[in-house]
Amino acid sequence: MTRYFENIIKADFKERVNRFVISCEGNGRSIEAYLPNPGRLWELLLPGRSVYLVKNNTRTGHTAVAVEKDGSIVMLHTHRVNDVARWLIENNKVPGLEGYRVLKREYPHGRSRFDFLLGKDKGELLLEVKSCTLFHKGIAMFPDAETKRGQRHLQELSEVKRAGMDAGVLFLVSTDEVGYFLPEYHTDMDFSLALYRNRESLFIEALSLRWNNDLELDSMVRPLQIPWQILETEMVDRGAYMVVLFVERDKKIRTGSLGEIPFRRGYYVYVGSAEKALKARMQRHRRRRKKARWHIDYLRDHAELVSILPVRSSERLECLIAADMGMIAEDTLRGFGSSDCNCRGHLFYFSGLPIRDERFVDLLLDYRIGRLRSRICQR
Repeated sequence: MTRYFENIIKADFKERVNRFVISCEGNGRSIEAYLPNPGRLWELLLPGRSVYLVKNNTRTGHTAVAVEKDGSIVMLHTHRVNDVARWLIENNKVPGLEGYRVLKREYPHGRSRFDFLLGKDKGELLLEVKSCTLFHKGIAMFPDAETKRGQRHLQELSEVKRAGMDAGVLFLVSTDEVGYFLPEYHTDMDFSLALYRNRESLFIEALSLRWNNDLELDSMVRPLQIPWQILETEMVDRGAYMVVLFVERDKKIRTGSLGEIPFRRGYYVYVGSAEKALKARMQRHRRRRKKARWHIDYLRDHAELVSILPVRSSERLECLIAADMGMIAEDTLRGFGSSDCNCRGHLFYFSGLPIRDERFVDLLLDYRIGRLRSRICQR
């Protein structure tokens, strides 16, 4: 066992104050903690989840380093992940990197700084390490938010390889509850395409890690399978999507053929689909000023856009998602967005923010990640 933290405090997560600060409840008092992780972390940072904090000299006095999910300890501290990677490399725990030693950390090259410059008798290898916290039903995916930096890293690593030097990416997944790894093409198509196109030229490895309740790293490390063939059919510019909107106050809105509809203050989730040009369809929903064509266009003029969540797929999933959404929503607006199908409606009401509702997050992950399990097993 290898330990990376001391003076650990366990607390209950309350809310994310901003991108890098969270609020928790511990020992009967409110605690703010620095969060060294820029990811969305929707499926991890849910109210009541146990988070692990360490005392330090940051402005908040604490840093959030890990969180519990489904019995697993998930590492949140992205900076410490590089310490883990170094230990794995130096102890020959990374398949394909046996015999390499760390020559330099934070190695500058081109427009970027890469995590490690490695070396052994045959030459050098430039390595970038990515911390993966997104997993569901046996499958891990990266990233959980669009990463322009990650895209640039892949481009520059590809250029390094073409220039004659070895290069690669190591994904460290903070759970031992998975067997597969894939790029998260729903959220970041550009990163996923870049990784797929360089799958044979770059060194690419994903490892499953296990942490205990004392935040000690288990020495047992397991490589994950990467079923690239799934991407050939599923990484497409088509599929379903969910538009999350916020209506600030009660109001009546004239909605095309449906006439005037009363909308309560709260959040609305619209489930739609695009058989082609999914990216363009989502961009259209981002705009307010446009010719009204669908029911959602009328509502969009009066509501604040919270998020658009694509589910890329070669299958038609829109009505399946709508049926499941109706099971967890507080209300379904009858006939809204369902004039061309037999669904009760494709617009759903939530009084609270859906992405803080574990049922909503699970539904999203089921369609984005969970359904891939059967596709992988069929191959």
